[in-house]
Parts: sequence; structure tokens; C-alpha cells
Amino acid sequence: MAAPWEDVLRDTAAIREAALVAVDAALLAGVLMRTEGRPNASEVVNYAPFTLLPSAVPRALFEQAYAVQQDFNLLVDAISQNKEFLEHTLASTIKVDDFTAQLFRIYMQVLEEGLAQSVFLGINRSDYMFDRGVDGTPALKQIEINTIAASFAGLTSRTVAVHGQVLKVLGKSEEASRLLPNNPSKGLALGIAKAWELYGSPSAVVMFLVEEVQRNIFDQRCVENELWNRNIRVIRKRFRDVFEKGSLDDARRLYMDGQEVAVVYYREGYVPQNYDQQNWEARLLLERSRAVKCPDIATQLAGTKKVQQELSRPGMLEKLLPGRTEAAARIRATFAGLYSLDTGEEGDKTVAAAIADPDRFVLKPQREGGGNNLYGEELRQVLEKIRDSPERTSYILMDKIKPQPAMNYLLRAHSPLEVSECISELGIFGVYVRRGKEMVMNKAAGHLLRTKAIEHADGGVAAGVAVLDTPYLV
Repeated sequence: MAAPWEDVLRDTAAIREAALVAVDAALLAGVLMRTEGRPNASEVVNYAPFTLLPSAVPRALFEQAYAVQQDFNLLVDAISQNKEFLEHTLASTIKVDDFTAQLFRIYMQVLEEGLAQSVFLGINRSDYMFDRGVDGTPALKQIEINTIAASFAGLTSRTVAVHGQVLKVLGKSEEASRLLPNNPSKGLALGIAKAWELYGSPSAVVMFLVEEVQRNIFDQRCVENELWNRNIRVIRKRFRDVFEKGSLDDARRLYMDGQEVAVVYYREGYVPQNYDQQNWEARLLLERSRAVKCPDIATQLAGTKKVQQELSRPGMLEKLLPGRTEAAARIRATFAGLYSLDTGEEGDKTVAAAIADPDRFVLKPQREGGGNNLYGEELRQVLEKIRDSPERTSYILMDKIKPQPAMNYLLRAHSPLEVSECISELGIFGVYVRRGKEMVMNKAAGHLLRTKAIEHADGGVAAGVAVLDTPYLV
């Protein structure tokens, strides 16, 4: 799966020159992050880390990932409406995982009261790697689906131009012209705008719910600016602002500082560290409201690892998507081996197999955001410690995917320019809008390629491990 720049990689003088051009092009294009030292100030910014050269991606697998995204959108939406499935699937997890349990409590409380929300907006990102089979043929295998705060739609919209410029500087103009246009920030904004429109109050605002530390603000601003361009007002608030100033009227319309909120777009709230008691109360207030939540709490639960593992059981997809056997087949074709660690004979066998051969597997907790998975010796130690404890049900086990590495340069501020052996992960953004039972919008909205050096087992761009990339289809 070699890209056509093997020759360039050996020319250190050309590489040095191209790297200087690349950094300036990234700053010029707005591929930016705030600095670690001043994460809430835009006076000092730097470029977000990215690869010097686009990475080769098999065209057939790229097209397969796009083709299955609408199916995944339908599946996530179906799961979010299936109380029985969520209750059954998460029963063991909520006994041992406090974070999932708290989300589940709010979910049940909102259902008991009755949903005020009638329009539903899903923005997800399905992430894949290219597994090298026994015969060396690469296959598309899903790592996970992110149903809350899926990031980098904005910055990846700007990275294509940077890579195009680098290829031109290296004398590869024809290859530069083959890079695919990609603007997921526009696709995400279309979904938010449609949900805002269906909410039906022209003076209402879209609220971005944001973290206390906002290094990745420019990524969000790309989506935000698309909304302002449509004359849709956007406000940025934190959980604590909602706790202090949020309120519901008798019709359960949500107000912030006296402004009605039509859509709440979460860029926060996906890990336990995002919550204290006040923040949980703020989350409950938001969930009880009529506002369109992206995601609502049921859709966040649909993205848990335990749900991912349950979907791999024979017949489960057909049950959740009745009458859509072809969609179920397309989805199943992307699954890696996923195994339950529930207490009982099946779980015991799985634990024993993983302890005996830890390099075959990945151990995943119910967390988003990268940097949480366990591999190798660490995986074995954790499983030996919890093998006889119900705590093991808070994890799932997955076959370890083995992609074909390729050489590239990873450009990071204040880091030396050196070639690395790298692997890539492809994400496809999906957007859907449903009103009542009617699916109003269902589309793949663009892609994100992230690349990291092979010594880093886990972690994304925000976690400081992976860097932004552009696919070059081969």
C-alpha cells in the first residue's frame, strides 16, 4: 500500500524545505490549536500536529467506509429508541461503572417523565483501521463509533489544502490534484441547521456546550462559522453556566440568559472528569428540555463499548434493523472480533484466552476520548487482577487490528523533524436528523484521517498522540 513518494522520503534537503512550507501553509489555512500553556487564550496559538505527506489509503476500503455510514446512522438511531435493548445490554455494566450508571439513571428519569424533545440530531464518527489479513490483503475493521463530541471536522476541512501545497513544492502537482475535497464542518453544520429549523423558533439559538479547557476551539469555530453564515445565532456555554443560569418554562423550553435554546451541541460531557454534582444536575436539566440535544443521552449510551460488543452477536443487527438485511450485512463486514467479559462460562473462557495471549487483543473500558485502552502486558495484569471480580464487566475485549505501517514525517511544534513508521485510522462523519418517526436527513458528511507512530498504541490528536492527515487513494 505504498504511496508514490518513496523517492521523496530519501531526499532530506527537499523534506526540510517542504516542512517549512507545510508549517506556514497550516498556519495560513487555519489548522490551529491553542497552546498547552494558555489553553483558553487565542493570543498565542500554534499549528495542530499533522503529517508532512498524505498517507496511502486503499480506495476500495475508503469507499466501503463511506457506503456503510448511512447504515450506521440508522443503527445508532434505532438503538437510541430501543429502551429494552439498552436496559438489557447495559445491565451488567451499570453495576460496576459509575459513569455509565449515572448516564443511565438520567436516561430512565427522562423517559419516565416523558420526552419533551421531538426532533433528534445525531452527529457521529465511525473509526476504522486497515487490518492486514493472513494473505496480506487489507480489510476495513471498525475500532469504535463516537456518538458524542466527535471532533476535528473543522481542522480536517483545512488540511487538504496544506497537503496539496506540500506535494506541489515536492514536484508532485498531478498527485496534488488527486486529493479529494473534504469539508465535514459544513456537513455537521447542515445537520445542526436542519435541527434548528425543525425546532421551529427563528429567534432561538444553538448552544455549543464546551469544556473548561478549550485548546481545540478553532475546530469548533469552523462549524460555528458555518452556522453564523446561515444567520443562526450561536452561544458557547459550560455546564456550570447551565447550572447557574439555565431554566425551563412550563413547556420545557430551555432558556440561557433569557435566550431560548433550540439545539444543544455537546463538545463536552463524554468522560467522568467532565462531571461533578452540579454538572450532573445541569445535564439532567438539558435532557429534560425540549431542545434538540446532540446527542441526547440515549444516543450517548448507544455509543458505549458494551453496546458495540453486543451488536456483534449473531442476529442482533437484523433484530435492531428489521427488513434491512443488506444494511446489516454491510455493517457486520466491518466488525472486528468482539468478546463479552460478563460473568459466566463464556466470559471466563475469554478472560483465560486473553491472559494466555495478550498480544492478540485490546481491552477497552466504556470511555470516549482516546488514551484509555490496554494492550499487551498491561492488559494481562489488569485481567489477572479482576478476573474473578464483577468489575471485569465494565470492559470489552476486541481482536487487535494489525495494519501495514508506512513511513512519514509527523510535524509537531517544538519537535525534531524525523521520519517515523506510522499507522493510520480513518473516521467517517455521519449526520442524521429525525422528527418523530420520520428520518429527515441521513448522510455521510466527510472524513478524518489520523496517523500516529507505531510505538503509540492508543490515543487521538486531542490526546497528543495522533496527528491530522489526508488520504491519498491507491
